[in-house]
Amino acid sequence: MNFRARLLDHERLIGTLITLPLPAIVEMCADAGFDWLFLDMEHGALDLHDVQRIAQAVNDHCPCVVRVPINDRMWIGKVLDLEVAGIILPQVNRAEDAQRAVFAAKYPPQGGRGVGVGRASRYGANLSNYLQNANDEIAIIAQIEHRDAVENVQAIANVAGVDALMIGPFDLSGSFGKPGQIDAPEVQAAIARVREIGIARKISMSLFCPDVVSAQRALKDGFTLVPIASDNLMFVRAASNTIQMLRDGEAR
Repeated sequence: MNFRARLLDHERLIGTLITLPLPAIVEMCADAGFDWLFLDMEHGALDLHDVQRIAQAVNDHCPCVVRVPINDRMWIGKVLDLEVAGIILPQVNRAEDAQRAVFAAKYPPQGGRGVGVGRASRYGANLSNYLQNANDEIAIIAQIEHRDAVENVQAIANVAGVDALMIGPFDLSGSFGKPGQIDAPEVQAAIARVREIGIARKISMSLFCPDVVSAQRALKDGFTLVPIASDNLMFVRAASNTIQMLRDGEAR
C-alpha cells in the first residue's frame, strides 16, 4: 500500500522532521527505518530544489510528506509536482482553510489543481497514469495548531479530502499565550478535545512528539501518525551525549 492507504488504514507510522537540505542525512533517516519523513518547508531550510533532491534520493524507499510554507494554491501545486506522498498544511483554523487546500491538491472534478509536467508525471512521460491516480494517492494532512482551529475542529475534520489531523503542540500553546508550555492545562485540554473529535470521526490523528517518551504516550493514546524529533535535534542530542559521556569517563 502507498502512504495514503496506510494512513487511512490507521497503521502506526513513525516519522521524523527533516529541516536540513542534505539528502545524505535524509538517506540515513530512511535507512534507520522510519515509516515516513516530514519535510519541513515552513520552518526548515528547504526550498523546492532541496525537496526535489531529497525525494529523488529516498521517496521510493521512504515516503516524503512536505509541510508547505503556506496554505497556497501555487505552493501546493509546485510541491506535489515534485512527486511526494502528501502535504501538510499549516494553520488550518477553519473549514474554509481545509477546503481551499483540498481544492488546490486535487485534480478536477474533485478540485482545481493545475496540470504540470514535472517529476510526479515523469516529466510528462507518465502524465495520463499520474492524472488518473494522483487524487487517490496523495495524502492531505491539516495542522491544528491554534485555539481557533480547536474551536472549529469538527468542521475541519468533516471536510472531504482531509485524511488526517496533525496537532502542533508548540504553536497551539503559543495561541493560548503560553509558548512552549505544552503541559499547561488549557493546552492539554485542547489536545484532548481534538483527539476525541478525531477518533470519533475515525480520521487519522497525528501529534508532533519531541522525544521517545512523548511518542510512546501518543501511540498509547491512539495517535497513529507520529513524527518524533527532527534531524537537527537528533544530531544535537547525539553530539551532546557523546561529549558528556567522554567527559564523565575522564572524571572517574
